[in-house]
Amino acid sequence: MSSSPSLGVVIHAPKDLRIEAVAPVMPKPGEVRVGIQAGGICGSDLHYFSHGGFGVVRIKEPMVLGHEIAGTILDVGGEVSHLAVGMRVAVNPSRPCGACRYCREGLRNQCLDMHFIGSAMRFPHAQGGFRQSLTVEAAQAIPIADAMTMGEAAMAEPLAVCLHAARQAGNLMGKRVLVTGCGPIGMLSVIVARHSGAAEIVVTDVSDFPLAIARQVGATRAINIAAEPEALAPYGADKGTFDVLFEASGHQSALVGALDALRPGAVVVQLGLGGDMTLPINLIVAKEIQLRGTFRFDSEFALAVDLMGRGLVDVKPLLTATVPFREARAAFALALDRSRAVKVQMAF
Repeated sequence: MSSSPSLGVVIHAPKDLRIEAVAPVMPKPGEVRVGIQAGGICGSDLHYFSHGGFGVVRIKEPMVLGHEIAGTILDVGGEVSHLAVGMRVAVNPSRPCGACRYCREGLRNQCLDMHFIGSAMRFPHAQGGFRQSLTVEAAQAIPIADAMTMGEAAMAEPLAVCLHAARQAGNLMGKRVLVTGCGPIGMLSVIVARHSGAAEIVVTDVSDFPLAIARQVGATRAINIAAEPEALAPYGADKGTFDVLFEASGHQSALVGALDALRPGAVVVQLGLGGDMTLPINLIVAKEIQLRGTFRFDSEFALAVDLMGRGLVDVKPLLTATVPFREARAAFALALDRSRAVKVQMAF
């Protein structure tokens, strides 16, 4: 059992990213310490890097970034019998309290005292997982299949987000689906929609690079909406075509621009976060469109690990680059370049 200093990727202020010593924490009863091997850069990490936060959430103290992580168990605390040193695990970043009204109702993703690693939503901040070792509750360490890579395992968190979004959408079997925005979340929404039996999946974006990968993972048509701004217009005939919209860009123009292509009674699941929007309420009312939010995940994390482990979904085409964590600034710069990258991960 080693307590020598380990290193982490720490944000101090916008664009102020440092590689610093982060003291390892020895596991208490019910906990395990994981040697992190892969960490995926998420949109929220990019917001912390570029702007110091998003919405009302702001960095108020130095914070280790990262919540898409996987690794190998280094130490096991007492009272943990189902995990052992050397096991390979995906780390669930969510730790709901289990006692508040929403946890008791089964809405654990809405926990009033959620500890979500790598988040400045609470103060002191919930330090993240971009570090060489991280101690978590044993329930947060989910064993992975022997054939699964650490890079795939670190995709369990964003995949879980999209599995939860698909639950918000309802039955997708045979449905016609539109996905706006082909970042990692939009792309994973395509993968989940295909796995769930969607008959048609059309995607839009403003960059050709992610659109090409979207075709690889199951999109039946990929539209560069910047080059073809009227390409969705034919889908608006006879009050619309699509049964479900996964809006993953967070841009008002994408959501409003898609509404004409939705058939009456269609479900909109809003995944992208880009601030407040102004919406054409008359159109939403007249077409009885259902607008649904989706927030994080709960049981879907273990489901994501299981689906990947059994080869039922393949996220590998999304893993465009792996960069040593000591080159974190270069990794973040690459992750911000949508013409070259979908999901950038760091190796620890």
